[in-house]
Amino acid sequence: METLEFIIFPDGRVQEKVTGIVGASCAEVTAAIEAQLGLVLTHEPTSEFFATQVQQSSVANTQATYSDW
Repeated sequence: METLEFIIFPDGRVQEKVTGIVGASCAEVTAAIEAQLGLVLTHEPTSEFFATQVQQSSVANTQATYSDW
């Protein structure tokens, strides 16, 4: 499940936490929001940022060889 969590501090700072999005695509999801919020001071990637998506393939390769023996 993809979630965006925002904590707004009394001094106006906003902390954003993204969970459930694997890899760097979280930056694409949050880019428009961050542009509206203003200056981004820091980025702290989580372990999900460094994870890779596993894609399972349903392709099977078979090879049959026949001999004249």
